[in-house]
Amino acid sequence: MGSIAEIGDRVLENVERVIVGKHREVRLALVALLCRGHVLIEDVPGTGKTVLAKSIAKSLGCSFRRIQFTPDLLPSDVTGLSIYNQKTQEFEFRPGPIMSQVVLADEINRATPKTQSALLECMDERQATIDGVTHRMPDPFLVIATQNPIEYEGTFALPEAQLDRFLLRLRLGYPALADEIRVLDDQKVSHPLDDLEEVCTGDELRGLQAAVRGIYVDPSVSSYIVRLVAATRGHPDVYLGASPRGSIALYRASQALAGLLGRDYVIPDDVKALAEPALAHRVIIKTASTIHDVSSAQVIGELLDSTPIEAARRAVGGPRETTPSPVAE
Repeated sequence: MGSIAEIGDRVLENVERVIVGKHREVRLALVALLCRGHVLIEDVPGTGKTVLAKSIAKSLGCSFRRIQFTPDLLPSDVTGLSIYNQKTQEFEFRPGPIMSQVVLADEINRATPKTQSALLECMDERQATIDGVTHRMPDPFLVIATQNPIEYEGTFALPEAQLDRFLLRLRLGYPALADEIRVLDDQKVSHPLDDLEEVCTGDELRGLQAAVRGIYVDPSVSSYIVRLVAATRGHPDVYLGASPRGSIALYRASQALAGLLGRDYVIPDDVKALAEPALAHRVIIKTASTIHDVSSAQVIGELLDSTPIEAARRAVGGPRETTPSPVAE
């Protein structure tokens, strides 16, 4: 799996020329990309959410479109529509901005539920059905959505079905003082994003995505993933736990992380490092528990401490050693 780690480090280093001091968050975004998943970034304005999406698109040489979600946005403004051409006397499909390889859904919770639902088929099945005709999404296809956790006026909370379409949820947060000074120095003359170059082709990325599926997962690790997800459904503070899609997301993300770290097998530390980004947004806390400041991230942390890990079974191509996953650092 050296090629995955090599190309991953190359993309990571390139993106970090723009996104300073957020190594873990950038790596998580690459994990989602290798899993053909989508990312929800929940943070305050000005922390680099849009720049992260643009940096990934430019590093991969992918097409990039930004959709500014507003209350008056219509589903056809996202997916596209068919327009009648009087010259040819036929309907012509005009693709919307979602028909791009990297799509930034900016402030996704400002659109109405009707418009938000237009993304469900696109994100899960990688296709859009307009006027009875199915149109395939480009490959690769990555949606990076953002939302502001502070400002709730004029917003529509994402339903569980929409949240479940995102492989990972992460927060960039404010940079450290030294990193913020470096940001000022880097942008003294021009934005470093303007000089960013492509370091990975679309064909290379598709090859990596296929290679990730072949990374070995021991049955004991699979059992640990399922038991961890099942535990979210029985926690006393949880109203609705993670679905089987959450188990698949954690399984795929663990494979991608192992590949990025140069391993051809998954270890429990990979699962632990990804449990909160992959499961927290899929867990709904009871109203009575939220009054006592119980959060989904806190519940996942408790379950990680209480769910035992079985001993790995030795197998051909299986795990040979266990080393901590640095994504958690």
